[in-house]
Amino acid sequence: MFSLINCFQGVISVAAVLLFLYASQDVAENLSPQGCRMSYMNPLYITQTKFNSTWTPLAERYSLVLYREDQWERELHGGMPVLFIPGNAGSSGQVRSIASSATRQYYSKPNVPAYENWSRNMQALDFFAADFNEDLSAFHGPTLQAQTEYCARAIAYILSLYPPNTTIIIMGHSMGGIVATSLLPSKDIAAIITMSTPHTLPPARFDQRVDEIYARNRELLLQDSTPILSLCGGAMDTMIPSESCILPLSIEGLDVPYRRTVFSSALEGAWTGVGHREMVWCHQVRWRVARAAMELSIATSTTEREVILDKWLRDGHTLPPAEETDVSGSSSPSEDSVSVVPPGQRLVLTQPRRSQTHLLPVSTHSSRFILFVSQGSVPPVSPQNPKSLRISVTRCFGSTTALRCNTIQPLVHKLVPNPIPGNVFPVPQQGTDESEGVVVFEADVIMENNSEAQWVAVNIERAEGDGWLVGGFISANKIIHDVSMSNMLLGGTTVRLSDSAALQTSVSFPKLSSNALVVYRVVPLMADDSLCRDQPFLAPLLMHTSHPSETHYFPFTTKSPHRILLHTHGSAPYAYPNSGSNEGFELVIYSVINGCSMQLRGFDLLIDWTATLGRWPTRYFTTIVCWAVGIVSLIVFDAWSSGENNAIPCVPPVSRSLTEFARRRLLKLLLASYLLSLLPLPDYLFIGMKGEWLYAPIAPLLLLIASGLVCVSWMVLVVTMWPIGKISYIFSARQREEIVSARRSTVISICFIFALIFFLVPWQVAYLCCWLIHLQSCASDRFASPEPVTQVSTAIPLLSRLDESPSGSRGGSEQPSRNKHLINNSHHKAHLLLLMTWLLPLAAPVLVVWVRTLVTAGLSTPFDGDHFFLNVAPFMILVDFSSWTSKPLLQKHSVENYISASWSLWVVSAIAFFIGPRKTYYVFDVARLAIGVLVCVRIGPRYWGGNPWRISVSRMQTP
Repeated sequence: MFSLINCFQGVISVAAVLLFLYASQDVAENLSPQGCRMSYMNPLYITQTKFNSTWTPLAERYSLVLYREDQWERELHGGMPVLFIPGNAGSSGQVRSIASSATRQYYSKPNVPAYENWSRNMQALDFFAADFNEDLSAFHGPTLQAQTEYCARAIAYILSLYPPNTTIIIMGHSMGGIVATSLLPSKDIAAIITMSTPHTLPPARFDQRVDEIYARNRELLLQDSTPILSLCGGAMDTMIPSESCILPLSIEGLDVPYRRTVFSSALEGAWTGVGHREMVWCHQVRWRVARAAMELSIATSTTEREVILDKWLRDGHTLPPAEETDVSGSSSPSEDSVSVVPPGQRLVLTQPRRSQTHLLPVSTHSSRFILFVSQGSVPPVSPQNPKSLRISVTRCFGSTTALRCNTIQPLVHKLVPNPIPGNVFPVPQQGTDESEGVVVFEADVIMENNSEAQWVAVNIERAEGDGWLVGGFISANKIIHDVSMSNMLLGGTTVRLSDSAALQTSVSFPKLSSNALVVYRVVPLMADDSLCRDQPFLAPLLMHTSHPSETHYFPFTTKSPHRILLHTHGSAPYAYPNSGSNEGFELVIYSVINGCSMQLRGFDLLIDWTATLGRWPTRYFTTIVCWAVGIVSLIVFDAWSSGENNAIPCVPPVSRSLTEFARRRLLKLLLASYLLSLLPLPDYLFIGMKGEWLYAPIAPLLLLIASGLVCVSWMVLVVTMWPIGKISYIFSARQREEIVSARRSTVISICFIFALIFFLVPWQVAYLCCWLIHLQSCASDRFASPEPVTQVSTAIPLLSRLDESPSGSRGGSEQPSRNKHLINNSHHKAHLLLLMTWLLPLAAPVLVVWVRTLVTAGLSTPFDGDHFFLNVAPFMILVDFSSWTSKPLLQKHSVENYISASWSLWVVSAIAFFIGPRKTYYVFDVARLAIGVLVCVRIGPRYWGGNPWRISVSRMQTP
């Protein structure tokens, strides 16, 4: 029944799928580990019953709640309103973590605001949340539109409870961020904070209307002035490719609105990957989001809101806003408060106890100054709860008794983690404490051409014996490593560090690919420190900035349970272009060692194949499905085209078609897919890699997996049809009657189904029913008896004399001919079943949305869209016609002398291979058009019992 080659294909594809699943699990655990502390709260939800159908008809389907922290606050503050919008299958209850944190930060005890809050006129926040009954909005454009309309009216209702000119903060999780962006432009929205939102690439690309919403949102993101900040969880978020979370680029020449993307791995004080659902309750994230919203309550301008968002949701990629300090002019500190560091030495202070100025002389060899401060602050950057240590850095000229100092502009001024050597980072379920972290201050220092002494002054403004600081001069030159991707494929490379005690070392790899599809592994080469008892101030820390919005930190240790894996979300297949580069990346190593501790000699860099394979499934899942449709289309074309020029077409069984495809076409397609992958196609076509040679082998691999899954799907169908066919044969075994036209009851039923689709149910329901009916029909054929066909009283149209035997008598050859037609029709139907089966995943998502809506909301509101019955009409007619006709199922028409209608299946295949991976909805559209062409041309009036189209002369010629 199944050939050896098809079984081999199936085994290979199933093994590849299992390997991808294993690699995906490995990615979730090791690529960007999560260290989130659980959040706790006392939730109380107050349904806003006054927001009813008088505001919007959608109030019968959705609801609005007000969150209160039980026993901590009154019903309504009248302060700053916040609307939380949940995402796909999300709940209004997801607001509780952020809302609870805002309440407990604002109040010192129940109903008593903290002094530092009310003294600044900060308002309490009222958190409202939309409840969409866990609608599956990611799959259905009209559902997204309905949620947008509901939220727009909810904003109007909420603001009616507050004084005029009150604005509202919008928070959106996942697809809720898409709804939030769709609310623009609006003068009522102060700012938008999105969490794990796929801004640029729909996670499910089965609905064209979702793409239209995304296209409109891209225009809004480029033009609207409302501040928008996007929080992304990185590789730990396996629900969406995190490159889609990055806000799109601005267009050159246009004023750039505030658009900031912050990855949780770079979020100061968090430094952890965060899962998709965990984003709303991860403590290190939620309290910062809540604090930013509290501070926004006292902002009066767009600029102030932007500064607040940058302050409380910092990732260190931009400089903090400078504090207003005046350090210009002359300064003559007393001699006992000035300390000069000898040239070439570092400033090292532990637990300083008094205010003092330390001068480091600038020389011609000096190019860059770097300072590390632990448990203290270099304003305005500090840990969340810094100790007393406060430092400032200035550039000074003159003698130590008559200094003229000026503010020095930093290149880098941020907070970095300080993991405990030997411990897991981040700590599972704990992460990093808000008070941990080291302030890094870097600034270029160039010797000026004058005879005065020049200094970098490190001013200890306040100290009470806490923390430490280390500063010194470093080289601004980078280590350039010209290793190529060919070398990486052959085993990787080794980087040796000339100065293992350097405070900072930059290593650049300009020729290596920086793409979401490849993951590198770093293996540190440490000196033997088994006899060393010195503890480092800051153990060697690797910083990988793969994108202007994405940074990851890795402690260099040989005892870590996690591999050091470098990855990026800057460049990826099908992603909307962002500012990430697809070639080259840079590594920075910070290290403040003490004595012999943690001597880093270098590191090995190689490709981590397990993690690399784990990055592919989420980005190429729809590609495999679409390519399977393309493969099936080619198989059906070959089968239906065989024998078209013969009097009795000889359609092979599906198993033989699969074998012939593997023998005749598969190798050619594998080679063609590889060559096409080398062409510089746009990033939305084929595999979306724009001709990069490194990723060209992905295409034949995906094609091989897709072809194997097609074989597996047919095996599953055969196994499924056996019991169905057996049952059908037992309970409905009877002699087959010859029918020459659609029954009146069938026509009435089809018209009734069309009416149901037009007014009530989506066409996807009819397609599923059509597939089930065809499955039963094909199953029955497998047990059909080869008994003669009994004629019914219905008149049979005259057949062409060319179909008669040469003697003019049909009696001897009519029965064998009819049996051959029945066998070939059965094979036709089986090929159609395989095609419809692979089209089913393209229609199923909307069907699931409809069922979900029906369960949660009933028929209280109509299901918008998807009522175009012609989408399913060709399949219904073909399935019905194939179930009763005993004549050739798809006869060739005279207009096909020059081009066969079956070539439309090649169009389906081309769309599935090239456009389908990015715009999947086009595949089903083209498939229904192809089936429609075949139905119109080859069935035509035969369905109604009329005479067939005039058959082409070439078809009537016997072989």
